Amino acid sequence: MIQLRYSSGKVMSEDVHKVGLLALGSHLENHGAALPIDTDSKIAAHLALQASLRTGAKFLGILYAAAEYSYVKHGKHVAPPDLVEKRLKPTLQAAKTCLNLEKIVLVNGHGGNVPIKEYLSNLEEELSLKILFNNKIVEIEGPHAGTGELSIGTVLGILDDKKLEEHCKFEEYPEVGMVGLKEAREKSEGIDAGAREILDSGVCVDEELGEYLLEEAIEDVVNDVIALLDLTFEK
Repeated sequence: MIQLRYSSGKVMSEDVHKVGLLALGSHLENHGAALPIDTDSKIAAHLALQASLRTGAKFLGILYAAAEYSYVKHGKHVAPPDLVEKRLKPTLQAAKTCLNLEKIVLVNGHGGNVPIKEYLSNLEEELSLKILFNNKIVEIEGPHAGTGELSIGTVLGILDDKKLEEHCKFEEYPEVGMVGLKEAREKSEGIDAGAREILDSGVCVDEELGEYLLEEAIEDVVNDVIALLDLTFEK
């Protein structure tokens, strides 16, 4: 049997091979005129991959589905319980079996995935995995398809700057800042505050801001990996 060299290459320690990084995004969600519908997935995958490169943790790719609050209607999503049971659980079970993983960081780039957190403790017990949910980029990037995501988009090369002038035509692109999503604004104070911010200040593209947001989020994921390396987890 081949002896695998877990100490080779740039890794924090051999134990980091027990840690997996899985990105959570949304592949089918409108982001105005200047950003693609899979913006959240591209951002989340970038964060997970960069954290993997810096730590040596296993990059597991991205989950091919996303959840959303019932009152936010700007894409195609599944209910949080279905996302966990039908998509996330089989993916983590396969990763654990194939790679001998014990710990997982879910790198989230889509606010609609946050409700799955309430199911993670049961999932941990069922799969004998320690799971952390990293939501840093969602917490710091600001309103949907606003300045934060536009600035990140220009750093990642997914922004079409020729379409910026039409990006804030809210009748055509109501999802920008969720300005035109009446039900979402009525149900969520946070969403309404973000919409008002867009209406008051508009949007812009700031490459330095985009780089800052990405770096902050990557470092937060790296810190989660470090935290997991310090934990003792009994199967």
